[in-house]
Amino acid sequence: MTNSVMPTYGRLDVAFTKGEGAWLTDTTGRQYLDALSGIAVCNLGHAHPAVAQAISDQATTLIHTSNLYHIPLQTKLADKLTDLSGMEQVFFCNSGAEANEAAIKIARKYGHEKGIDKPVIIVMDSSFHGRTMATLTATGNAKVHAGFEPLVPGFVRVPYNDLDALRMAISHWPEAVAVMLEPVQGEGGVKIPDDDYLIAVRDLCTQHKVLMMVDEVQTGIGRTGKWFAFQYSEDVLPDVIMLAKGLGNGMPIGACLVAGNAVGILQAGNHGSTFGGNPLVCRAALVVLETIEKDNLLDNVNKLNNHIVDGFKQALAGQDKVKEIRSLGFMFGIELTVSCTELVQKALDKGILINVTADNVVRLLPPLMINMDEANKIVTMVSELIIDFLASQANENEA
Repeated sequence: MTNSVMPTYGRLDVAFTKGEGAWLTDTTGRQYLDALSGIAVCNLGHAHPAVAQAISDQATTLIHTSNLYHIPLQTKLADKLTDLSGMEQVFFCNSGAEANEAAIKIARKYGHEKGIDKPVIIVMDSSFHGRTMATLTATGNAKVHAGFEPLVPGFVRVPYNDLDALRMAISHWPEAVAVMLEPVQGEGGVKIPDDDYLIAVRDLCTQHKVLMMVDEVQTGIGRTGKWFAFQYSEDVLPDVIMLAKGLGNGMPIGACLVAGNAVGILQAGNHGSTFGGNPLVCRAALVVLETIEKDNLLDNVNKLNNHIVDGFKQALAGQDKVKEIRSLGFMFGIELTVSCTELVQKALDKGILINVTADNVVRLLPPLMINMDEANKIVTMVSELIIDFLASQANENEA
């Protein structure tokens, strides 16, 4: 491989040339079952014909004009997203980090308009919000911070799923203007909060007049079996929602949605994006949303979730180093009591793409359109990998 690409990724020794549905083909012609979806991006699988046709048609019509002008496809997409979410307005950008940056700017301007000179945003331990300076500061992972200090001021961190800690932080910091959190912590190890957590967070934010900002970059667009994970919490509507990943099925698009107290905060000249929401990416995103609806993919996710979880519980029963199996929709986390990062390479060798996050959690994010046979293959292949790995660990310890 050439050295001209900056080495910012620890890449596996494989390159893919073709994809179809839940399958990828490498440069040697070998096929792999993709149980990661490009990290929750390709919800419709690879080379989806409707998305491919939309991109092709739009590329021969109009790709880009800039946001100096009206973009009808952008308006149509904003209307669709607000209809699905209950939010009121949308700002379009190119990535999840950019969507989170927009949210941070909204929170700060909201604070300044209330007369707060140094606004504070409350964020969570073990969170992940991006790699820009503000979003890596918001991220609750010291490894992401290392080497990039001084970090951006104005963030206070509390434990995730700990309402007492959040309540104390809001009370202690009168400068608090927002609470920023993920409804499920994906990079943090597929951590799912208590059923009443987001409801209580909403109540606290309303009571103290701070913005509730929900990072749905990984959880949104059907990943959890609902359009948005916050919709599992009855009567909760955030002030800000951040989206990306699955919205474009591989096309680079992010979105920051606002409602309630966040509406009208950003005005002309306060924020912008050269490429954000151009005709090409909006056309692709509209087809993604239409396809999820037309093909009843949320039903598919909910139907197969129980089947996959039951399969893992049965296959991994008796494995004392399997601590917990967590899931919401098509977000699966199998937590071990030992480090298991080497399973990523072992899985690749067996022909399946997985991820290990938080050092000891096997994370699976399969495409929303997989069928029963592919679901069974994921359960069988991943279970065998874990069982073989733990057996080899036990043998090493005994030697």
